[in-house]
Amino acid sequence: MFDKEDIIPLSEDVFRLIRDIIRDYCGLYFDDSSKYLIEKRLSRRVRGHHLDDFRDYYRFIRYDKNSANELSEIMDILTVNETYFFREQNQLKAFSDEILEELRETNHGTGTLRIWSAGCSTGEEPYTLAMLINEKGTFRGWDIEIYGSDINQRVLQTARRGVYRKNSFRTTEPYYLNKYFVEEDGNFRINDAVKKNITFSYLNLLDPFKTKFMGKMDVIFCRNVLIYFDAASRRKVIENFYDRLTDGGYLLLGHAESLINISTAFNLKHFKNDMVYQKPLKKEMNLKV
Repeated sequence: MFDKEDIIPLSEDVFRLIRDIIRDYCGLYFDDSSKYLIEKRLSRRVRGHHLDDFRDYYRFIRYDKNSANELSEIMDILTVNETYFFREQNQLKAFSDEILEELRETNHGTGTLRIWSAGCSTGEEPYTLAMLINEKGTFRGWDIEIYGSDINQRVLQTARRGVYRKNSFRTTEPYYLNKYFVEEDGNFRINDAVKKNITFSYLNLLDPFKTKFMGKMDVIFCRNVLIYFDAASRRKVIENFYDRLTDGGYLLLGHAESLINISTAFNLKHFKNDMVYQKPLKKEMNLKV
């Protein structure tokens, strides 16, 4: 429990300085109403470094040689990671019934499928995608790679472990639970057949150099992540996604998110089950030029 007397006062000017460092580091933006949240959650970090106040803490994360490590710790403390299996089912149906079918045709020559779950949190999303691909039965023998990335090291540990409580299955049909999980002490462990094609890694979505090492992707999921970014950071992230997608590749955002006032580089494609963004094919790009 965190007692009120343990909370160190955070002035308005220092709050804005710390907020701007966080925004510049990873794109997350905290408005003025978030001052108490920052004050409450980071007071322990100030005391842990034996600093007198938040102004000293600001100088620490601004100038100290270990500032990158501290910013990583801050991400673990401040980021929200609410997710569950089979979230936003209409979009997943469009992915399973329509996008995967299209990719099976376009990629049959290479037999490869590469998908990125950006901001994967505790891993429910990439595991869901792996189950849906396995259920298709038409990708056996393919080279399938699913990447889950997040800026929070703590949630990545959970994702790699692959053990979940019942709350993660609030919209999961019993069929998937029985087929792909083993019950252990009241929790559920994902089986190795699902885990084998998934790689989890730490990644800052604003880092263009590290995202470049991801290689080209057929599909990028980034759902309910951009809502926490400011406009400039959203544009940078979307530019990075555009560069990482193959021509004709798909970008799937959360239903509360859109590219309005962010990017005009993508086409909005209407499927039977949902609407998603698509990077134009080269011939379409040439027509726009």
